Amino acid sequence: MDRKAWIAVTISVLGLVGWYYYFGILNPPKPPVNPPVAEASPTASPGSATPAPTATPAAAEATSAPVIVARTESLSSLDSSYVFTNDIGGIRHAILNLHLGENDQPIALNGDSALPIGAIGDAPGKAWGGFDMTLDQANGVATFTRKDGDVQITKRFYLPADEGKKTNLYVVRLEVEFSNTGTSQAYRPPYFVSTGGAAPIHSTDLPTYTRFDWMHDWKFGGIDVNWFNAGSIPLIGIQTHAARDVYLESRNKVQWAAVASQYFCTIVSVPDFEAVSVGALRYSTQKANHTPVFGIEGALGMPGINLQPGQKVTKTFTIYAGPKELSRLKKLGEKQDAVLNFGWFGFISEILLAAMNWLHGVLFNSFAAAIIVLTLIIKSLLWPIQNKATNEMRKMSLLAPKMNELKAKYPDDPQKMNEEVMKLYREYGVNPFSGCFPMLIQIPIFFGFYAMLGSAIELRNSSFLWVHDLSQPDTVFHVLGFPINVLPIIMAGTMVWQMAITPKTGDAMQQRIFYFMPIIFLVFCYNYASGLALYWTTQNIFSIVQLYLTRNKPLPTLEKKSVIAKREAAATGKKKKKRPGQ
Repeated sequence: MDRKAWIAVTISVLGLVGWYYYFGILNPPKPPVNPPVAEASPTASPGSATPAPTATPAAAEATSAPVIVARTESLSSLDSSYVFTNDIGGIRHAILNLHLGENDQPIALNGDSALPIGAIGDAPGKAWGGFDMTLDQANGVATFTRKDGDVQITKRFYLPADEGKKTNLYVVRLEVEFSNTGTSQAYRPPYFVSTGGAAPIHSTDLPTYTRFDWMHDWKFGGIDVNWFNAGSIPLIGIQTHAARDVYLESRNKVQWAAVASQYFCTIVSVPDFEAVSVGALRYSTQKANHTPVFGIEGALGMPGINLQPGQKVTKTFTIYAGPKELSRLKKLGEKQDAVLNFGWFGFISEILLAAMNWLHGVLFNSFAAAIIVLTLIIKSLLWPIQNKATNEMRKMSLLAPKMNELKAKYPDDPQKMNEEVMKLYREYGVNPFSGCFPMLIQIPIFFGFYAMLGSAIELRNSSFLWVHDLSQPDTVFHVLGFPINVLPIIMAGTMVWQMAITPKTGDAMQQRIFYFMPIIFLVFCYNYASGLALYWTTQNIFSIVQLYLTRNKPLPTLEKKSVIAKREAAATGKKKKKRPGQ
């Protein structure tokens, strides 16, 4: 990769570095103005709405209501277990037995202080209490019932049955039935179905991975946990808006709502575009090192219901609580794979992910080897383009003396100097932008890798040499509390090596920018998934080999286009004279 190409990619990467620095360092999440209560009170009365986001006088009034003894029971299905709680009625925890977290314990989704998954209430973060719970272990059904005046409310959670390869292991069906047992019409106002919450699982997870996402009429929207922060202009510190407590959006044809961490998500969807709004709020939790960590919980808003005497209305929801695995999410339909947030180059990320999984499954059974070979394949396909660009750069280096003469000749007239330089390029048939073309291809690939490797569940707990987990930084030890990550340091070293053997072109300012590139990439990749540093290190080494092969070739001849044209014309004339019969 030549000097101008390095500058092009650095400018692009600087934007991401600034984004990471601002949101992760300058503007870290702050505690909300009104810290949320851990969860809805287990002593709520059947007719009351139990507040979760903030304490209100209604909570005090509920203390005089009949006490409901809080209890939890579990149902297991295939490779997951679900802990249900009574009163509020929902999934307190979804335990993924195939995915291990800290201390080699199974990942527990909604393991913090958000509402249970499938809880329903009048607003995001609020839940109706007073549900009785019965569990059918044999059939994997949890049933919750509550009587509110003449309206009987029944919630049934159906765990996935073992249907072989057709079963999506992490899908639970929820049916909410409203039944009018009275003699007059009853109206149930709009209500919200809780998605539960999501919080970072690893201490190195960026807050921007903790998100609330939703889809309405095939349009994707969402926020990350930083949305609740007070807004300010970077460095200046002028506040643009105050801290926000609740996110609310009303739209027609809402299909699903989801909360997600870096590698896992919980999605609540409803058929036929029936939902009409979404909502989310932030909550605080504590990790083992007592560092405050923020999670986000969401809700899917449903319209009100008119019930005639004796009428029953049942609404069906699908709950997915599992890994952000592309193939599983695509099976759900309705673009639920959008929670992966691959960004602008999402189609490239999907191609790279599919290629990496294929190489892993067919050839190597190692994701590290798959990343290395995939990188080599991409670089090999780009070899002809990069080789031509390198030759053009070598020709430009031969023009350096003539360009220096022009700079000395027009020191006070940069416009004239640039005109003469472009004329010089035309005379010798040199394209100064040739080195940028390969980067136009490599930048989407780089960002495709960045998005894919940051969210690919396949990399979790995948090892390589000293790297225990390719989805996390490869920290080998700490010095005064600072992590020493080896692979990004090797990556920066290969960049310095590549810089040393790259043909020198450009002015002093470009060269100074060039020298900062290893530092920029080191900062950018240091605490990111080590799989990204592995990819960039591999492509650097490949580029170094390519540069050595190109450098050992004879220097190209620098001639004016007019001279080349005359020589070619003379050669063509000689061939015509030698034709027989003339």
